Amino acid sequence: MLGDILPFWLKYAVDDEYGGFRGQITNDLMIDPLAHKGLILNARILWTFAKAYKVYGDEVYERSARRAYEYLREHFWDPEFGGVYWMVDHLGSPVETKKRIYGQAFSVYALAEYAAASGEPEALERAIGLHQMIEDASHDGKNGGYFETYERDWKLAGEQRLSEVDMDERKSMNTHLHILEAYANLLRVWKNEELRLRLRELLGIFLDYIIDPESHHFRMFFDDVWHDHSDRFSFGHDIEGSWLICEAAEVLGDAGIVERVRSAAVSMAQTVYEQAVDKDGGLFYEGRGRQIIDTDKQWWPQAEAVVGFRNAYELTGKEHFLKASEKSWDFIEKYIVDRQHGEWFWLVSRDGRPSHDKYKVDPWKCPYHNSRTCFEMMERLDKSAGKRRV
Repeated sequence: MLGDILPFWLKYAVDDEYGGFRGQITNDLMIDPLAHKGLILNARILWTFAKAYKVYGDEVYERSARRAYEYLREHFWDPEFGGVYWMVDHLGSPVETKKRIYGQAFSVYALAEYAAASGEPEALERAIGLHQMIEDASHDGKNGGYFETYERDWKLAGEQRLSEVDMDERKSMNTHLHILEAYANLLRVWKNEELRLRLRELLGIFLDYIIDPESHHFRMFFDDVWHDHSDRFSFGHDIEGSWLICEAAEVLGDAGIVERVRSAAVSMAQTVYEQAVDKDGGLFYEGRGRQIIDTDKQWWPQAEAVVGFRNAYELTGKEHFLKASEKSWDFIEKYIVDRQHGEWFWLVSRDGRPSHDKYKVDPWKCPYHNSRTCFEMMERLDKSAGKRRV
């Protein structure tokens, strides 16, 4: 992380010309200074450098986190209707004003982390306020869960899909996973009973609707009443979710829920281990039934496999999970890390060739999955060795 990830973002991604961070950088470091800047990119940069400052205490990370925070506040925040825009242009003017709950959730997640790292009261206030906007606009009081997408004025949008690769359904696993993640992080710094109740509800939704009890995969897309409309599954989300639901349950602190969640998490990790791990340790991208339908190996499922298999090992003591975690890291070191220019390639083919059609930096490619894996594994390895990281 200190060699390939954080230095890349400090050296190449800071936008001294227009403010904030660059919106697009290719594998060979070609920068488009006029590229749009996405909410997910900015929020994940904020989370990464806030976490780095909390772990390492280096002022350069504090300054980078503050830069991301101030850019989010000044350019993404909607002064009229509240919430955060989905996309701004290179000058920081909004070009996509929809309120996608996925993006609102990531902003809560990042703001809570920044509040914890910096002690900034305003950041916590914004995280709490954004959480309340999600609740007021998006929470389904009848059937539970959250709807996907709203217009700028918080009216439900006609098209709900998060991106062009998603189904146009009103509820999704992906958005719920990251609301869960955001609310767990917010609960760490804001001990609020209403927030606890929502986190409990979310964990129940995962256990009752999203995790398929037969296949042990996440179901992906749903209608209002949780009928499954999925036609495939995502190995990366399965292994990522297997440890995120454990983390959320532990933050909630309900022993009964923790036990149920851990059992489900182990079953999910075992399924991913059996169906998605290639002989070189890399993780395939997508499947349908028991067939692999996408053999590409994107950077983020590889990162999540390291943590997810390690988590399953810690829950069971089974050595095959430990070996899978280690092989995942070996695959990353061999194929995903760019030794020439830094950071990680977006994806490599099954035989390890990096794609140059995908970039190092764009609205989705951020220092989140890879840095989070490093932070998470540092903490877990220190814990197993009897160390305590301040």
